[in-house]
Amino acid sequence: MNPEMMSAVPGKLMPSIETARLQRLQLVGTLCGFGAGAWLGAAEAPTKLVKLGVSPLVVSLLMVIGVFLARWSLPALIRGTAQMRADIRRVPHLIVWAVLAGCLWAVANTLTIFAIRDIGLSIAFPLWNINSLLGIFWGYLLFNELRDAGKLRWLTVLGGALLMFTGATLLAIASSTQSPAEHPLRGIVAALAAGVLWGTMYIPYRKAYLTGMNPLSFIAFFTIGELGMMLTLALVYGGGPAALANQLQLAKPALFWLMLGGFVWVIGDLFQQYAAKYIGISRGIPLSNTNQLWGLFWGILVFGELRGLGTSLYTQVIGGSLLMAAGAGAIAFSSVTGKEHVRWKQAADREGQRYQVDSSYVEAALSGREASNVSKSSGPPAAPSSRSWFDYLLVIAATTIFITLAVLARAPNMSINWPALVALAAAMLTFLLACGLALWRITRFN
Repeated sequence: MNPEMMSAVPGKLMPSIETARLQRLQLVGTLCGFGAGAWLGAAEAPTKLVKLGVSPLVVSLLMVIGVFLARWSLPALIRGTAQMRADIRRVPHLIVWAVLAGCLWAVANTLTIFAIRDIGLSIAFPLWNINSLLGIFWGYLLFNELRDAGKLRWLTVLGGALLMFTGATLLAIASSTQSPAEHPLRGIVAALAAGVLWGTMYIPYRKAYLTGMNPLSFIAFFTIGELGMMLTLALVYGGGPAALANQLQLAKPALFWLMLGGFVWVIGDLFQQYAAKYIGISRGIPLSNTNQLWGLFWGILVFGELRGLGTSLYTQVIGGSLLMAAGAGAIAFSSVTGKEHVRWKQAADREGQRYQVDSSYVEAALSGREASNVSKSSGPPAAPSSRSWFDYLLVIAATTIFITLAVLARAPNMSINWPALVALAAAMLTFLLACGLALWRITRFN
């Protein structure tokens, strides 16, 4: 049997993806990884409001509400809820996995708020990016990533992991010995714990995309777990409904900014989902973790973190971040070989048989096409079906909520470098346009 052919269900062969298309899919996955880094890095900037006395639990809850609005309105606008329902009919088991991933995300995101409060944005960011190492581990152990990849690619991955570990160590030393925070050790633990939870969260990601679910469908159900878990945490640890209502009232001037942070996070996470789908979690997650550099830019350039703390601290923080970024880049640019992709197909075959998923649907997951178009060997898949009145209603409702909160919002009373903010925002929009066009032309957002 040709090693490039794998069975999706017993008795039926799954044809290999043509080399040219596989290269295009890896290109769009890599681009989305960079785009994810830019948008995920910016999403945490509004959490600087915790310095103004807003409870970290409330900050996280409000971000998750913004996430909830975005995770339903964006898929409705891009693809339509009818396509989401079609996905669920084919792979209903993935609803549970999506909700579980959302619960893990909510707890991890809350921990990042505490970390930012205790050790600052520019230091906390690289520490929780140990999720890259877990992504490599789970990708190899469970989904055949890096199997038969060759010695050079293994050396690249291991060398990158070593660079990331060294960078994280430098940052931990800097934050624990020289940071002006009151509880630097608590901040370090919170950031590392967030990284562990986020690294584990990528298991449902990869299961979903090997089996065939579209990222736009996955994130919609993902947010159910996020919102439910975050609301539970806020009620249990925030003192009950009355105390939570009081905290929300106090945070009223910041509602728009925090929910906007959640919306920005969703765009970055969506790009991360496509990166995980097309280049795997062992490569896609480290690449999206270039958000550590974006977090460094926002923290130092926009908010003035580390100002006046000495050259030694700047050297450790910047040097550690660059080492981690170099390690992530080395891992991300270790491209998938044909032999390794065959092992991906084996994992997809296993998932398809386990959950009795139709072979054409599983094949579509690997080729970036609609299930009805997998027989076509060239050209992008057909455009998704038109949106319904319900889809437009979701988009209008989310837009109205954000506009209303924007009118009521007040600018935070803190020092901000506006030219740097405008420059970073322009870079984010450039990535948004580039990634959106690439996804549309190559995959039609499949």
